[in-house]
Amino acid sequence: MNEVKTNPAVKLVSAVLLAAVLLLFYILWSHSRNMSDWAIIFIFAFLVSLVFTKPNKFPALTLKKIVYSVAYIFYLFISIVKSNFDVARRVVKPQIPINPGIVRVKTRLKSPIGRMILANSITLTPGTLTVDVKDDYYYIHWIDVTDVDETAATEKIVSGFEKYLEVIFG
Repeated sequence: MNEVKTNPAVKLVSAVLLAAVLLLFYILWSHSRNMSDWAIIFIFAFLVSLVFTKPNKFPALTLKKIVYSVAYIFYLFISIVKSNFDVARRVVKPQIPINPGIVRVKTRLKSPIGRMILANSITLTPGTLTVDVKDDYYYIHWIDVTDVDETAATEKIVSGFEKYLEVIFG
């Protein structure tokens, strides 16, 4: 194998930064105020980061990507809330017609992680579920298929997510 050699200092700094980010997520998620927990989490996160990270694989971090990432989180949250209300309304009022089916949509994303996040974002949004991915196409189960045309379905389901993910991941 022809593996690129990484400077040990770069690998160390990358592992420290990743461990710090993971610790921050832990603190935000658990609301922990125990400093000894923080120390243990940081040490283990650092060790795991040191063993499993490849600094040359990290995407370049720019202010634009950070801004788009924050905007994407808000967009995803709003999409999830709106979809929850739509599905709840359909449950409470059964006379609202549903037209379930599977539609094919096309993505412009080229990055594997961007594509994965897109598929997961679609699945997280109630009323849609990513069933399969083949090349540039996603097969989505949609609770109310309003348009079977690939272009129109792509516009309704995918394009809102893509405009952020394209900037973040390319």
